[in-house]
Amino acid sequence: MSDWTWDWNPSHEHVAKGLPPGVVAEVERLASELAVLGRDVMKVGWPEDKEGGLREFDILSGRGFFSFLAVPRHGAIYICHIAWYEYHSATSSGGGSEADRGA
Repeated sequence: MSDWTWDWNPSHEHVAKGLPPGVVAEVERLASELAVLGRDVMKVGWPEDKEGGLREFDILSGRGFFSFLAVPRHGAIYICHIAWYEYHSATSSGGGSEADRGA
């Protein structure tokens, strides 16, 4: 078990503002799990061919990702950015015209 922690960089307000609560909760859950890995977290996510630096980790079946930095001297990972791809479709909600639905 690791004594690493995680935090927002620069702040929760800056990184997570406007995102759905479920997305933020998933990022927080994954950040906690990643912190348990300790130094090995520097190999997790993308890019796969090198250690350290800014890493990216997919969330919610590829509907987004978050970027984080692993900082060994702090014993912490820092969540720097969350990208969330909301899918809006007129056909999925039943809205839109027949032309929009290809009818």
